[in-house]
Amino acid sequence: MSSSELKEAYKAVRYIPLSYNPAESNTSALRLILALFPEWGQPGAKVEFVRFTDGITNTLLKAVNKRPGISDRQIDEEAVLLRAYGEGTDALIDRELNIPSWHAGESKSHCTLSHYNLAPPLLARFENGLLYRFVRGRVCSPSDLSKENIWRGVARRLGEWHGVLPVAGADEEVVNENTRHGFMMQLPIRTPQETDLAAWQAISDISPSSVRPNIWTVIQKWIFALPTSTSAEKSRKVTLQRELKRLVRELGNTKVPGSEGLVFGHCDLLSGNVIIQSHMDGKRPANNVETVSFIDYEYGAFLCLLVTQNSIDHLNRYAIPAPAAFDICNHFAEWGGFDCDYNLLPTRTVRREFLREYLRSYKRHSRHPPTKDGEEAEIQRLFEQVDLFRGAPGFYW
Repeated sequence: MSSSELKEAYKAVRYIPLSYNPAESNTSALRLILALFPEWGQPGAKVEFVRFTDGITNTLLKAVNKRPGISDRQIDEEAVLLRAYGEGTDALIDRELNIPSWHAGESKSHCTLSHYNLAPPLLARFENGLLYRFVRGRVCSPSDLSKENIWRGVARRLGEWHGVLPVAGADEEVVNENTRHGFMMQLPIRTPQETDLAAWQAISDISPSSVRPNIWTVIQKWIFALPTSTSAEKSRKVTLQRELKRLVRELGNTKVPGSEGLVFGHCDLLSGNVIIQSHMDGKRPANNVETVSFIDYEYGAFLCLLVTQNSIDHLNRYAIPAPAAFDICNHFAEWGGFDCDYNLLPTRTVRREFLREYLRSYKRHSRHPPTKDGEEAEIQRLFEQVDLFRGAPGFYW
């Protein structure tokens, strides 16, 4: 999907000129749902809302229409997710579309994923959020991730993600005056000496890849944004800059898989973002490997800090190019869960088999021909890359 096709797909998504108000949650949510589906207001309809999350930065509601005589499965098939964003998210504007940049970024990411059947259909966007179809299934627990029938499903889905989703810049010029300006405007730099073009050139130059922005350029922007009002802050900034340069020097030239060694990464595959899909008619898959979906893909590799009056008001994240090894080892780290149970982390044998499953899926979906030195050599290369990247997610987060 080219940039122009994505833009057209995004513009084709219905826009509802209403907003969600957390102070009037059900009332404002119902207005949005009825604007999307007027028939849900007909006699016999029974609209209810299930609250999944309710935080400072976002709210996620499931809207269902419990009409008489339909099954729970039918109710879920018609259900809609309402995702609304908190105050302060309009601090940055997508100048091309004249809408908040978090809205444009997440809507475009969702459009791309939906185009490749990796996300449910995006039904509409509204002033402070999105409406899209509900995915039926159950959320993984940390202990689920270490079950073979589930980790093989995750490996297959991740290989599909990396294999089919386009990496920005693979087929077009990424950095021009307009995109550079937009990229620069996404994160104001705090210190005067770093507001010149040399600083922005340094952000671009930190990465050996021509695909920008990417995970390295994003981290560089964060470091430039750090305060330096005390000697401790200055020292921390110097240390982080030194570490970033070392990471890029050691890890920035990975070549497989992806375009220039980069893929469209999820980069937040904790257990809660993996959904085990419900089996049709209650039947288990023939090969016993679960089919999974990923959610919260907007919380991917690119975290865009919205800065207002020298304070971070909100974090908005959406996926951009990152090395596959980064995405994979970040997922492996999540096997331990929030309790950091290291006994749950994958062994060398499991990691190798995960990568075998991943690479087979990646090649099947990307249609890459087999390498000359064979599957085992390719698995070994990726295995070594993943081991090298094991400390990178900690630095990133």
